[in-house]
Amino acid sequence: MIHSLSGGVLSEGGLHRFAKVEVLGSPKWYLAPFPVEAGERVLAPVGGKSVEGTVLKVELCTAQTAPWPMNRIAELEAKP
Repeated sequence: MIHSLSGGVLSEGGLHRFAKVEVLGSPKWYLAPFPVEAGERVLAPVGGKSVEGTVLKVELCTAQTAPWPMNRIAELEAKP
């Protein structure tokens, strides 16, 4: 069991890979179900369509430290 700095307990759900991707001129966070690196091109869902974007940065986080709520984040679709 891991304790957070504020005294709470972090779940043992493991780490998730998040990618900040520039799509249509603005950055957006996505869950990355496959390995990606900064600078790579990816397909990301935006408004019901697949849009090509560029990965700006990648972070490994727990659900508690995620840059976007886990229940509201979309997944990257593929590498073109």
